[in-house]
Amino acid sequence: MKYQEGDLVICKVTNIVKTTIFVETLEGIQGSMVLSEVAPGRIRNLRAYVVPNKIIVCKILEIRGDHLFLSLRRVKDQDRKNLMNQYKKERTHESIIKKLLGEKAEEVLKKITENQTLNEFLEDARENLEILKNHFTQTEAETVKKLLEEKKEKEKEIKREFKLTCKGDNGIITIKSLLQNHEGITYLGNSKFLIKRKSTDLKKTDNE
Repeated sequence: MKYQEGDLVICKVTNIVKTTIFVETLEGIQGSMVLSEVAPGRIRNLRAYVVPNKIIVCKILEIRGDHLFLSLRRVKDQDRKNLMNQYKKERTHESIIKKLLGEKAEEVLKKITENQTLNEFLEDARENLEILKNHFTQTEAETVKKLLEEKKEKEKEIKREFKLTCKGDNGIITIKSLLQNHEGITYLGNSKFLIKRKSTDLKKTDNE
């Protein structure tokens, strides 16, 4: 199993039995969560959080055999938003390829996603269009190339404030030496700093 405890995973709700919610990952792996892991506090309307066939983002708490024990409430809002955006983007790309390739689309998509996601493959293709020829004819590759150029994502900016102090005699010099190799950092005063980064991959940049 490719998953580990602590991972975030996109699931589809398959059933709700009393206080247990059953789900299935996009790869068909079964999982479940108890009511207390759906949301903090008392839940007045469960359908506001989970209903059959709804796509949700969960955190893996435990893995037993081939079964995942999950939590919905422990997923941060920003992480949920980022993962759902990736999911929606991949479904859009998948739909485009199915329309382009017709009956052979499933076979091609299966080969592409053996070792990476469709989004990862297309991101690599933006940098090296030659890899498209491993799965598409020349005409098909040209069409995908055009679509990639049209749908090129705009960079978004992430800002984070942090506080940094040094009690040593040469505190200011020490801090300057620590920060001099990092771009996009501004001093706000009172030992506070602001760091800015631009990227199309918000989750990766946020972690960095």
